[in-house]
Amino acid sequence: MLEKEIAKRRIFGIISHPDAGKTTLTEKLLLFGGAIQKAGAVKSNKADRAATSDFMEIEKQRGISVATSVMGFEYKGCKINILDTPGHKDFAEDTYRTLTAVDSVILVVDCVKGVEEQTRKLMKVCRMRHIPVIIFINKMDREGKVPFDLLEELEKELNISTRPLSWPIGIGSTFKGVYQLYQKKLKLFSGLIKKQRAEDVVQLDNLEDPELDKQIGEKPAQTLREEVELVEGVYEPFDLSLYRAGYLAPVFFGSAINNFGVEELLDTFIEIAPPPQARETNVRTISPNENKFTGFIFKIHANLDPNHRDRIAFCRICSGKFERNKFYTHTRLGKKLKFASPTSFMADAKSLVEEAWPGDVVGLYDAGNFKIGDTLTEGEDLKFMGIPSFSPEIFREVENADPMKSKQFEKGISQLVDEGVAQLFYQNQKSRKFVGTVGELQFEVIKFRMLHEYGASCNFRSIGFQKASWVSSDNDQSLQQFLRSNASRVGADKEGKPVYFSHSQWDIDTEKRNFPDVVFHETSEW
Repeated sequence: MLEKEIAKRRIFGIISHPDAGKTTLTEKLLLFGGAIQKAGAVKSNKADRAATSDFMEIEKQRGISVATSVMGFEYKGCKINILDTPGHKDFAEDTYRTLTAVDSVILVVDCVKGVEEQTRKLMKVCRMRHIPVIIFINKMDREGKVPFDLLEELEKELNISTRPLSWPIGIGSTFKGVYQLYQKKLKLFSGLIKKQRAEDVVQLDNLEDPELDKQIGEKPAQTLREEVELVEGVYEPFDLSLYRAGYLAPVFFGSAINNFGVEELLDTFIEIAPPPQARETNVRTISPNENKFTGFIFKIHANLDPNHRDRIAFCRICSGKFERNKFYTHTRLGKKLKFASPTSFMADAKSLVEEAWPGDVVGLYDAGNFKIGDTLTEGEDLKFMGIPSFSPEIFREVENADPMKSKQFEKGISQLVDEGVAQLFYQNQKSRKFVGTVGELQFEVIKFRMLHEYGASCNFRSIGFQKASWVSSDNDQSLQQFLRSNASRVGADKEGKPVYFSHSQWDIDTEKRNFPDVVFHETSEW
């Protein structure tokens, strides 16, 4: 039973530079998977037309994704779990953490802009973790770069080998569909049907079929034959083992907004993408087909349902079978917890889960027990590794703008920080609070959510700090002396660990010389 459930599951993240069409592709995958009946207009300001995966009010208003959303659906005998991540660089930390919970990735690239800054950063993380990557080159209905030039750019900029598994018929105004190289099938769409699934297709099993010339014209048909012959001659046959090891990226072309190439991508994905994989812990490697349950928390979200002010921890199941109302060990706290209402997701729509398997993501209602990176087991004392934490780059002092709402203010800041959207630091016996982020937009999101979800107003005031370093030392006397001499620049994080705030790297280098026994850490997990 366990092996059968594992084999049918695929969990992947969708990543991209902002505006490459990532959330639109997610919509269309859900559409083809039968999970939704109508695709949302991602940039619409109307709540009823907002994208399924963009459920927070600020996402609907701004037309951007600022939090990872989880969606699951069944397709051709497979249970597919999609994690749609924020594209905006200010929310990269959420995306990096999400990459620890997936077994593969679909990277969306805009055919007009090609490889962009955030694309490079995300691929660097994928390569570091050897995550298998499929590349979807989007917006082929626009006048963009030539497909062969795009492939060369991908290989050069992202330092990964590519292999086209579909090929576009034309580009921009001449774009007519895609040829499925992997399965040797051609699909021609009779029109651009944005809202519904395009059913009216011509299917040909052979490029030499004269029907091709009739459908798209002699010249485009001949161009397609020549390009496909060139692709097959230049590129090695697709190697599944190289893809799963993270060295070879299959490439698909299409237009997500117009449903071109999406079904080809999904059909090939379920065939080649890896099922749930083994995970490293501080003790040993956990195999998914072990009988005992293990899982870890990779995301926490407060107020997923604004009417109930709930707080949900997202748990990636790594091994065994998860069961409702069964006690599991929270290894950091060393206590047993059971969950009466675990949920599965379609963005913000939730349904009760009785059981779940490796590769699934379940939402656990949390009364404040969880932090990102926490591990659940059936008793074994271990911790899953590799949940990244970044030193913030921008700091603001946060102040309560309404003294009558101090309780709401404290609760809101505490819960939002637990979600990982920002980090909180204290000075002067917690009378001063600093919020540290990796991007400016996070302050806007915090302010918006504090007001709309907690009824608390807050203001942010600029301070001169540019870096936070956690400090430790084997010589306690030396550490205390350092803390005293830098009292105006020292604070603590939420866990009470000492943190040194600096204006520049020069400050850190100076203190390292003055206090050689003190160690400066980039993250809180040294």
